[in-house]
Amino acid sequence: MSGWARALYSSLMTLGQPLLRRKLARRGRHEPGYLEAVGERFGHYSQPPETQAELVWVHAVSLGETRTAAMLLKALRAQYPALRLLLTHGTATGREEGRALLKSIGRPGDIQVWQPWDSPLAVKRFFSHFKPRLGLLMETEIWPNLVAQAKARRMPLVLVNGRLSEKSLKQAQGLAPLSLPAYGALSAVYAQTERDAGRFRQLGAPVAGVFGNLKFDATPDAAQLAKGQAWRQSLAQPVLVFASSREGEEDQFLKQIKAFPHASPAQAAMNSVAIKPAAGFKALIVPRHPQRFDEVAVLAAQHGLRVSRRSHWTGSPADNMEAMNADVWLGDSLGEMALYYGLGDAALLGGSFAPLGGQNLIEAAACGCPVVMGPHTFNFTEAAALAEAEGAALRVADMAEAVQAGLALLQDSAARAQAAAAGLAFAARNRGATARTVQALRSYL
Repeated sequence: MSGWARALYSSLMTLGQPLLRRKLARRGRHEPGYLEAVGERFGHYSQPPETQAELVWVHAVSLGETRTAAMLLKALRAQYPALRLLLTHGTATGREEGRALLKSIGRPGDIQVWQPWDSPLAVKRFFSHFKPRLGLLMETEIWPNLVAQAKARRMPLVLVNGRLSEKSLKQAQGLAPLSLPAYGALSAVYAQTERDAGRFRQLGAPVAGVFGNLKFDATPDAAQLAKGQAWRQSLAQPVLVFASSREGEEDQFLKQIKAFPHASPAQAAMNSVAIKPAAGFKALIVPRHPQRFDEVAVLAAQHGLRVSRRSHWTGSPADNMEAMNADVWLGDSLGEMALYYGLGDAALLGGSFAPLGGQNLIEAAACGCPVVMGPHTFNFTEAAALAEAEGAALRVADMAEAVQAGLALLQDSAARAQAAAAGLAFAARNRGATARTVQALRSYL
């Protein structure tokens, strides 16, 4: 049955290649990175083929996974300086981050290409061309043909920092003839939590360790964080950050805040926001995806709000008249989250107010920025629960309550300081996954 299922899947993936090309062309109009080296996705490479099985292949599909992989790869490079890396991605932001990563830790012989489309021929070309000796998949990326080809070639394939939500487990169980052989063919799974491990075991995956979340080992950029904190001290108003916001969430946020700071007490009560209307604050939105920067700027203007973009600032916002006159600041830069968390007095967690699973709350905690999160945090289930229990994050039911809670924190310096301290302690207490993962990988390296 499973062979029949993968044969059908393989046929669909092969027939779907023209649709993928069209999708890439469409996305490339907004993100040119998707038009780069399209042939790599189908197994056509400019690099000469490898003659020996030397490369360690690391697949980090997108931006978040690539940043997580960076910590592991830096640690591996420290112990194995001669290690040659093959880095693959599925998204343009992931590839751009990977390019920057290789600039910082790269060695001669390292390679970066797109993840192969999971059709039998593209996958076969990928393995035949690069001949990796070990594969490390970051967090969630299980592709049936990739896994099957690795097994056929007797190449160890390890899922690192593995997470599996209840929703993803049910989806995989619904496709059991396809998914069970794929999970069962992995060489090892290093899970983030015991709950993740239990779900992986239900799919027949060989769980070899529960090591925690690599994201806890990330250290915020100290210079960015200090700059953000200095900017915050220069302002007369507190700052509420909406961090890593997703499509649909910004509209909810803007509806809640647009009545301030000039709203009447009656309007404030109608909006269920417990803050003095005269107090004033700055709202800073940092969209998760850079291709949506312009879209969010237009959305804020449609709400009748004046927008100032980070990319237009020279120096701190306090030094820019446009920024100080604006109602909303737009964080339209990449790689500056530590600066934004340093600038913010409190942060709303993007992706948690729509059923998207939530973005990385660990980064905010490590920066000492109090977090308000919505009901949807299944991408960080255990981390979110721990943060809430330890006072590093506050859970609310919806955006209205989130804005109310965020603005209340802006007015309560004692509560803010307590949440910030709890966040720093929470982040420090859960570190160590990188060292445990490197130790476990020694048998393969």
